[in-house]
Amino acid sequence: MSGTPPDQEKALMLSRRSVTAALGAAAAAVLSACSGDKLGNFGGEFKNPFTPQPETQPGAAIGSGQIRAGLILPLSAQGNAGVAATSMKNAAEMALAEFKNPNIQLLVKDDAGTPQGAQQGAEQAISEGAEIIIGPLFAQSVRAVAQVVRPRGIPVIAFSTDASVAARGVYLLSFLPETDVKRIVDYAISRRRRSFAALVPDNAYGAVVQAAFQQEVPRHGGRVVVLEKYPLDPSKIAEPVQRVAQAAAQIDSIFIPDGADAVPQVVQALAADRVNLRRLQLLGTGLWDDPRIFSDKLLQGGLYAAPESGGFRNFSARYRARFGQDPVRTATLAYDAVALVAALVKTQGQQRFSEAVLTNSSGFAGIDGIFRFRPDGTNERGLAVLRVGATGGQVVNPAPRSFGTGT
Repeated sequence: MSGTPPDQEKALMLSRRSVTAALGAAAAAVLSACSGDKLGNFGGEFKNPFTPQPETQPGAAIGSGQIRAGLILPLSAQGNAGVAATSMKNAAEMALAEFKNPNIQLLVKDDAGTPQGAQQGAEQAISEGAEIIIGPLFAQSVRAVAQVVRPRGIPVIAFSTDASVAARGVYLLSFLPETDVKRIVDYAISRRRRSFAALVPDNAYGAVVQAAFQQEVPRHGGRVVVLEKYPLDPSKIAEPVQRVAQAAAQIDSIFIPDGADAVPQVVQALAADRVNLRRLQLLGTGLWDDPRIFSDKLLQGGLYAAPESGGFRNFSARYRARFGQDPVRTATLAYDAVALVAALVKTQGQQRFSEAVLTNSSGFAGIDGIFRFRPDGTNERGLAVLRVGATGGQVVNPAPRSFGTGT
């Protein structure tokens, strides 16, 4: 997120949870080029995902291929950062194990969650022959790595949610909040919602989604009637909620882009101010993909944008079979990045990591659906719109299976 400090970015990387609806038997996820993509189809390149594989030692290189890629993660960082990094490293290892004859070697570098560590890791990886860098996780570390790789023309596939660190040659494979906002606003407008209120957390994430919301609503002919920020202190939610409640007769939708620690309290405060929530459409972002949201009766029927859950559930089953524990939600990013690199090495020859290949307009298909990199380094994802239900998120508008011509 723009301006997101490391501590908030650490919290967000663990916040996207899978929904609880039961699915069918797990199948191996295949990273492939989308329909019509000149890169061709990578399907069939993966081995049986349940084949036992040897564990990789911490910090050791993964794989033995000829083409080398740096993998920079905060493995020794404290708290959520270290937990996420370990899970993402495991996912990277799993991607290679499931790919048929990958000709790559991952040079694992621990940045300890610092820009200095990331810069040093990038320099080491490049000195060892890395042609591309995967990671790091946090915005300041991505900036530090960019300074190292830019003069050498080496591309980066990073995981920060801060779109301001994206640039030509520095591509973000993260879940960008702006994409969630665009998808849910587009859908709401298509369902004839025109007058919006927003209750936005007063933090870095809120600043990003507020800017995107204020851009997307009028772009589609809607209007933002009232927008209020609320503080992190739950005891101070009442005043901004009251101001939205006073405008309730003029609106048909309320956008609350926050997670399960805050959204139920905001909605309860609206109900206490006699806002008719049955008349209004509640809207959220992917942070709503949380069992605590699903169990709240006041939120039933609310809509949010997120990846469809099937890919992550299948991935999680394979991960548990291999490592004996659940992955963090962002582990799929590391899996997709490594699988993409392996596929490009196999199919694209000397142009494998060129800008033209990485920014192919048809994009790629990963664990969480289709994605493509824009030339400016940001990404576009194909998200679904889901309805909050007691048993989990229910798809009301499926994620696209390909990017339309000219989009």
